Amino acid sequence: MYLDELRTLLDRHARPDWTTDIDGVLISRVDSEDPPAPSTSGTVLAVIAQGAKHLALGDRVYEYGAGQYLVASVDLPVTGHFIGASAQHPALGFGLTLEPSAIAELLLLAGPGDVPRAGGQGGALPAIAVSDAPGDLLDAVVRLLRLLDEPRDRAVLAPLVTREVLWRVMTGEQGALVRQLGLADSSLSHVARAVRWIREHYTQPFRVEDVARLSGMSVSAFHRNFQAVTALSPIQFQKQIRLQEARLLLAVHPHDIAQVGYRVGYDSPSQFSREYRRQFGAPPSEDATRLSRSVRAPATVLP
Repeated sequence: MYLDELRTLLDRHARPDWTTDIDGVLISRVDSEDPPAPSTSGTVLAVIAQGAKHLALGDRVYEYGAGQYLVASVDLPVTGHFIGASAQHPALGFGLTLEPSAIAELLLLAGPGDVPRAGGQGGALPAIAVSDAPGDLLDAVVRLLRLLDEPRDRAVLAPLVTREVLWRVMTGEQGALVRQLGLADSSLSHVARAVRWIREHYTQPFRVEDVARLSGMSVSAFHRNFQAVTALSPIQFQKQIRLQEARLLLAVHPHDIAQVGYRVGYDSPSQFSREYRRQFGAPPSEDATRLSRSVRAPATVLP
C-alpha cells in the first residue's frame, strides 16, 4: 500500500545530494552496503521505505528498516551503515528536518487534551528513538512527496502537509521526544544548548561546571540529562566531535596528520593517534590514505 507508492516516489525523485524541491525534505537512495562510517544525526525524522540501517550512538545501537521511522532530536555524532543495500535493491528513505519553531507553533495551536501530557518530573529522553510507522504518518509522507510531481500546487500545499507530518509524529509513539524540541525550557533544550556550545568550541578545554551553568542546570542534573540524551559524557562528546572533524580534515590533507591533530584540539600527537585508532580502527596515516580515495556520503541518519 503506502510503502509501495513511497518506494516509487523516493526512487523517482532521489538526487545525488539528497535534496528536493520541498524545504526540509530529503530523499536518500543508497546502492551499496558500506562499512560503518561516522556522521552526524541532525534533528530529523527519517522514514525507511526499503532496506535497513544500523546506527550507533555511544553504547546505544539502533536498527530500523522498511516501515519504520527514526526520530533524532539533537545533532549528535553517530556511526552507521546500510544493511543489504545493492544496485538491484537500494535503500530508500525519506527525511524531514525537525524545526523547533514549527513544533512550538503546532503546540500553541493544539487544543486542551489534543497533545498527551508529559508525565512526572522525569529527566530528558534519549535523543534518538525508533518506532513502527503508523498508516496515518505514511499516508501524509506519501501525499507530501506526490507534490514533487505537482509544481503548481507545491508552494501552497507542501507547508500544510509538512505540518501534518509533524503533527502525526508529535502525537505518535515518539511524540514526547519530538515535543521537547518545541519547549523552550525542556530538559532537551538545556542539553541542546550545551551540545551547541561544545560543537562551537570543541577545540578548547572546558570545565563541566561552566557548561552546566551555561545550559541552565546544576552539575548533577546536567550530567544526568546529558548522558540520557546523548549516551555520552560531555568530555566523551567533545572527543567524538574532535575525531570526526579530524577525519574530515584528513580526507583533504592526508599528509598533514600532526597539524590536523593540533587543529582539532590535541596537544599530543601520540594521544591523537591513539584515540583516532581506537575510534576508527586504523591509525590516522592509514585511514587518511583510504579517505583520500573515497567519496563521503552526506552526513545524516537517513538511509
